[in-house]
Formats: sequence, structure tokens, C-alpha cells
Amino acid sequence: MTSRADDERFMARAIEVSLRHQGQTLTNPSVGCVLVKDGKIIAEAVTAIGGRPHAERQALELAGEAARGATAYVTLEPCSHWGKTPPCANALVEYGVARVVVAVDDPDERVSGRGYQILRDAGIVVETGLLRDEGKRALAGYLTRQMKKRPHVILKLAISADGMIGREGEGQVAITGPESRHAVHELRARCDCILVGIRTAIADDPELTVRIAGMESRSPVRIVLDRQFELPLTSKLVRSAREVPVVVAALPPFAPSISPLVGEMPGRTEGGNPDHRRQLLTDAGVQILEAPSLEHLLQTLAERGMSELLVEGGAFAAKSFLEAGLVDRIMLFESPVVIGKGGIETPLSRADITGDYALISEPAYGPDRCFCYERPI
Repeated sequence: MTSRADDERFMARAIEVSLRHQGQTLTNPSVGCVLVKDGKIIAEAVTAIGGRPHAERQALELAGEAARGATAYVTLEPCSHWGKTPPCANALVEYGVARVVVAVDDPDERVSGRGYQILRDAGIVVETGLLRDEGKRALAGYLTRQMKKRPHVILKLAISADGMIGREGEGQVAITGPESRHAVHELRARCDCILVGIRTAIADDPELTVRIAGMESRSPVRIVLDRQFELPLTSKLVRSAREVPVVVAALPPFAPSISPLVGEMPGRTEGGNPDHRRQLLTDAGVQILEAPSLEHLLQTLAERGMSELLVEGGAFAAKSFLEAGLVDRIMLFESPVVIGKGGIETPLSRADITGDYALISEPAYGPDRCFCYERPI
């Protein structure tokens, strides 16, 4: 018999393996599978880039005949429906696995419970819920899209020692150090889309791409909340829209307390009415997405297969998502840098975070520290 400690160790390894392809498996979840026999790992695999083949089938093929009598540790309930390949539950039966341990049940109605039933009907011992919270965290994007019909929303803010996120009229201000910025680019690489408000897009002129050598192709779809189509044609976003997709999300005006005054926007694009500016953006390769609310915007993104959205830019965007109750994870990168006079106050500090969120980690990145909060899916 395997001890509880050994089971947890092997499942922790399966979760670790599952993270290798996070954000690279399209609409399929990035699942980890570890096969163990006589207390030793004989094979392990993660869902392939693009979503196929699944982790279980790859691990089984690696193990071959040795899989007979083994225990499979899988981060998500094995699939039971026929798609481009046969179900993973059937493959586990065919290879003679004796026991399957799972972290998270699959909410997909095509699978939910059916994968377990196939295994149990074949006499395989099935155990569920091991390291469930850790498994759900690794599968947060997939689970949120399945259960809430929207992407998992991550809000990231870089905050100075005096509680500021920038300085008025100065565009991008370096608050965090290179270690934090590298971590943010890794975060971008695993997300399907990244969002900023129009004020940030105009003031900072960001690229919002992944700038880590060898990972540039993993840049997310870039979204700007811009109800008046004011994104400048000369901006880095528009000029690169044919290489990395850019979406202008045109939503109705928000509450007056958080809505920007268009006439006061620095660098505002002049000339033409909104319809004319819209056409110019479309001609430049920018996609236009109209939605009646943030909730509908997120639903549309989920329908397009997007599972994780990173909200990275500006007090306006942050407040909008927070007030709508749409933020699932909060990442506050706190820096020892002092902004001083003319600073833009953060819309959120640790003291503001409600009891709905739990602190799950606080890693250090050079002189900075990131406080990560999460609420249950």
C-alpha cells in the first residue's frame, strides 16, 4: 500500500508537470499524469501543446507494458468522451492500470463522473480529491471557463512604497525591478489575453507582449477598453496589430466615479467622429468587440476559447473589474521605490482586500515582494 505522504508527493509531481504547458493547450486543460509502480515513477507526461494528445495517453505509451498494475496520478478526471482520440479513461483500462488517483473532478458535462465510472466498471480503484486546492489552482483557467463561462481574471498591480502605481504625465514609470518584470512576462506568456484601459494605453504606449528570449510567440491577445475608439494609430499596439492581435473593447460608459473624461486624456487622438476612428483602427488590423458590459465581454472571450485574462493596466481598469466582482486572483507587486509628488494612487492595497480572498503566497523578486490573493472558484 502507498502511504498518504507518498500519494501526496506523487500528486504534487503531477501538478508540477501540468504547469509545463500552461497556456499552450488551447481550450483543453493542461493536465499532468504520473505513473508509479513499486514506489517509483515509471512515466510522466503533460497535455501536448495544442491540446492533443492528452497527458494520460502519452504517459501510458511511454510506460508500455510496465503500466500494468501501476498507479496513475492525474490532476483532472480522465476524459470519457470520444473526440479526435479515444477517451483517456478507456486507455487507462486497456493498459491495465490498477489504481487512479485524481486531484480535481472535471465539470465538463461530457466527462463529469463518467470517467470515474468507466474506471470503476473495469475494477480499477479510484480515489479523488487529493491535493484538490492545489490542483484547482493549476487548472483555474479551464475550471473558470467551464463553470462561470468566462476567463479566470488575474489583476496585477505594481505598487511603490508610498502606495502609488505611477506618476501623472510621465508615461511608464519603473516601480519594480528586473526580477519582477521577468515574472510578469512569464505570467503574460501563460495567459490568453491581457487588458488595459485607454488612459494607460495612451499615457504609457505599452507593447503588452512577452519579451523573454524564445517565448515571444506566446504573447497574449491585447485588449484595450476604449469606448470612443481613441487608441492612437501611431501607438505600439496598433502598429503591431497584424503581428500580435489587438482588440478594442467598446463598452458603454461606466459609473461616473470611475469613468475617464475623454477631453482630459493626455495624448488623445484628434480628428474624426467615433465611427471614422473605428474604421481607421479596423483598417490598421485592430479587431473591434462591442459588449454591453464587462460580464458580456468576458463571456465573449470565453466563447472564443480564452481561459485566462490578465488585467495589467491602470486604476480605471482595475476599479472596473473589482467593482464588478470579476477578479479571481490579485497579484500586488510591492516595491521599495518611492514615487513622491505627482503620484497616481493605487486603486487597491493589501488593507483593502476583502475576506473573500485568501493570501496564498508572497514570493520575493529581488527587492520586491509579490502578495498573491485568490478566491475560491
